[in-house]
Amino acid sequence: MFKGDGPHIFALPPGADFPTVLVAGLREKMAPEPPEAMARVTIFLNTERMRRKVVDIFTASGAGFLPKLLLVTELGNDPRLALPLAVPALRRRLELSQLISGLLDVQPDLAPRAALYDLSDSLATLMDEMQGEGVLPATIAELDVSNHSDHWARTKSFLQIISPYFLDGASPDADARQRMAVLGLTKMWQAAPPRDPIIIAGSTGSRGTTALLMQAVCELPQGALVLPGYDFDLQPLAWLAMNDAMTAEDHPQYRYRRLMDLLHFEPQQVQHWQTVSPPSPARNQLISLSLRPAPVTDQWLIEGPKLPDLIAATNGITLIEAPSQRTEALAIAMILREAAENGTKAALISPDRNLTRQVTAALDRWSILPDDSGGRPLGLSAPGRFLRHVAGLFGEKLTADQLLIVLKHPLAAAGVNRGSHLLFTRALELSLRKHGPAFPKPEGIVAWAGVQKDQSCVAWANFIAGAITDLEAMQRQPLIDCVSQHRIVAERFARGTALAGSGELWEKPAGIAALTLMNELAFEAHNGGSFSAVEYRDLFTALINKGEVREAVQAHPNIMIWGTLEARVQGAELVILGGLNDSIWPKMPEPDAWLNRDMRKKSKMLLPERQVGLSAHDYQQAIAAPRVVLTRAARNADAETVPSRWLNRLTNLMSGLPGRHGPEALQGMRDRGKTWLNLVQILERPTPEMTANPRLQPAHRPAPQPPVSVRPDRLSLTRIERLIRDPYAIYAQHILRLRPLDPLRQAPNARDRGVIVHAVLEQFVKNRPEGENRTDARRRLMLIAQQVLTSETPFPAARALWMAKLDRAADHFLTQDSKNGGIALAVETEGSLKVGSLNFTLFGTPDRIDRLPDGTLQLIDYKTGSPPSKPEQTSFAKQLRLAAIMAEKGGFSDLGPSEVSRISYIGLGSGDKAIDDTLTPEMMQEDWTRLIVLIGHYLTVETGYASRRAVMKDTFAGDYDHLARYGEWQMTDRAVREIVGQRVQK
Repeated sequence: MFKGDGPHIFALPPGADFPTVLVAGLREKMAPEPPEAMARVTIFLNTERMRRKVVDIFTASGAGFLPKLLLVTELGNDPRLALPLAVPALRRRLELSQLISGLLDVQPDLAPRAALYDLSDSLATLMDEMQGEGVLPATIAELDVSNHSDHWARTKSFLQIISPYFLDGASPDADARQRMAVLGLTKMWQAAPPRDPIIIAGSTGSRGTTALLMQAVCELPQGALVLPGYDFDLQPLAWLAMNDAMTAEDHPQYRYRRLMDLLHFEPQQVQHWQTVSPPSPARNQLISLSLRPAPVTDQWLIEGPKLPDLIAATNGITLIEAPSQRTEALAIAMILREAAENGTKAALISPDRNLTRQVTAALDRWSILPDDSGGRPLGLSAPGRFLRHVAGLFGEKLTADQLLIVLKHPLAAAGVNRGSHLLFTRALELSLRKHGPAFPKPEGIVAWAGVQKDQSCVAWANFIAGAITDLEAMQRQPLIDCVSQHRIVAERFARGTALAGSGELWEKPAGIAALTLMNELAFEAHNGGSFSAVEYRDLFTALINKGEVREAVQAHPNIMIWGTLEARVQGAELVILGGLNDSIWPKMPEPDAWLNRDMRKKSKMLLPERQVGLSAHDYQQAIAAPRVVLTRAARNADAETVPSRWLNRLTNLMSGLPGRHGPEALQGMRDRGKTWLNLVQILERPTPEMTANPRLQPAHRPAPQPPVSVRPDRLSLTRIERLIRDPYAIYAQHILRLRPLDPLRQAPNARDRGVIVHAVLEQFVKNRPEGENRTDARRRLMLIAQQVLTSETPFPAARALWMAKLDRAADHFLTQDSKNGGIALAVETEGSLKVGSLNFTLFGTPDRIDRLPDGTLQLIDYKTGSPPSKPEQTSFAKQLRLAAIMAEKGGFSDLGPSEVSRISYIGLGSGDKAIDDTLTPEMMQEDWTRLIVLIGHYLTVETGYASRRAVMKDTFAGDYDHLARYGEWQMTDRAVREIVGQRVQK
């Protein structure tokens, strides 16, 4: 097949359909030979997808002989090599986690234990790389790190723990076994060189082991390489400039320069595999020049003016610079929709899985389901989420929200009586929200079920109690026990009240993949030692997040979503490169905890920029497609984004070439992109039908006018202020009878603190002994506080914090308590009073009523926040003033009508605040008159309950703002009154 001495190195330019041209070129070279000669050809390919594609191309032309199609990763399967089996990746990582765990026991400051599996995973990845590149731990140990920080000296010594895995006779990892296979095969070929053609196609030689194999093939008489995406437009000076990995590793063609050096071959000697022209040779020249390595970027000035006319070269490129990722996703979806309508084969290529998921969701509006080669992360599937939630229950107190997350999951009790399960779950949720406890117990759930009307609820509660028993008590234990307990609890939740089985947990492709992971983890658990609950949760989460599941779907045959690896194999007429922002494409190199760049270079390891270079090669191949759309979002959810370095280079180069119509070509690319952005705006713009539909209009500021008969005929002292500030809240609570749900996860808040403080002070005042001095009073106050906090607050941190705050406020309270010499007559005593001649009752409970030495009363209110100012009391905060009117008019039956001379707000929050106000008969009469007018106003049908009528601040958060549709209207809008709750006569 190949004439002359080797090496025989061929390549295809970017944009060529690699598998198609590979087969065509092979047939062309084998044409003089008999048909059976094709069966003697061996081709090593880099991926299974590539092999399937090559087979499809061969079989599409009818019956015939196929060459031997092998994967590079299958070399170790040759029985002549007699290689031991590779150690499973999970086993190696578990073994390393034990070593790292022992090291952390000795040096706990090295890393947190929460990073145990992450450290073992990164260390295993480093081992794979060292074995692939043929670097021994001794090489790392000999590095001079005297000029570096102590951290690198420490990690260098740390790496000695992996030395036993590199000794002769040690069980090999996958990469070590692959290198053994290459070396063994090379030795066999040197002893007896095969005479039949052997070709390596599709590999770039970026890994050391693959490069060794390619070197061995090139030494064979009929060995050859077929390289993908080779830049034939790159000038000799540019090839020469790529002599330093530190500056050239991120160039797309650097791997080929390194390979040529290894083969002692000049880049200009690489031949075309077949005479084939890329879709746009002029565009390939432009992209090649834009990607020149940094040391020779000055060639832009020399070679730029020699480029073809850029308007023609970029005629097939569209540039979309969207304002947001949502707009970017919609624009991509519309392009793919047009392709589906026209029968065009189109593919979105992006490493940003968030973007591809948004595009998939946008395509759903047209019932287009793309063929996503990446599948779905196993951790985001239903079984994956369920298992992660269950793992999160171990080793800590069970909270209500954690329990309900599991109970509400679609896989919980999916097999039997799912309807009853959901009803009981809803009832339990309402009970936990309203009554607690913050940390549900098995016996508490069973007791709750015992008082329910439906007797089957008891059996349901027993199944939950059995599933959550002893979860908190999980201590450090062998990994196999962790896995076993995890599976038992998950299956209990999944089967519900059924006597046996696992419900639907292990069904369908995602369930099968999850079960496979659990079985593998159980099989390898003996290599993992012991784990705490937190360490096991981190381990399981890391493992399941790396898994992927492909589910059978009826995808559109012409609309694809590819990762960058899949894009190398298959060609499409229209290619969309999405997410062209730095840190996405290319992705920034991951921080390396083990070796810095200088240490890597000295030990001949791969530099972090290698991944950037591989991504650049993918970009160079993809942008050479017949039609290309480049997209990016100017902002993400957090801040402005930075364009991809490749996009920056391209636009800068074109902007600097007016002689080749570069600025006009760039503007044309952007104009074509703006066409799609304009279509997105039209897509999002309301149609005339929507604009005319009153149900789709923004809501107005509501002021409902219910019938007088349903309006409240009694309100508490504290609700009067709410009636003044936000009447709509009174309408929602007292007329619609809507109550905000308590939070699902009970946490200490300002309201709870206020209840605790009031309970402490109530006990302190009620049980005051005679003749108590201040020192004893303070001691008794703090003792009461300790007792109340212990019994009423289940949160240790809140207990400590609130106790400290009470301790700081104690002296201020005691000063205010004895300031006026009053004697407490009533504490937390409710009173009521009919408001004038209206059918309305005012009621309320002052915190405290004292009898002063002059015989008058003082009303006291404790505030854990800031006390209201006197202007606020005059217009809004009328609680104590109205309570004083109630006392004077005999609203407190135990006291009878009594003169009130003083009201006091005592602040017990930050700072020593207290506001005293002396009342006069004129002030009280004015407040009484204004109350009668206010209540009378709202007892007429003409008055509406306006939303947010006089809130103190725009940031005021009302419980019913969402019901009033606040946000669709502004605070400056006039409230619109509307009769509700009765038939309107026409």
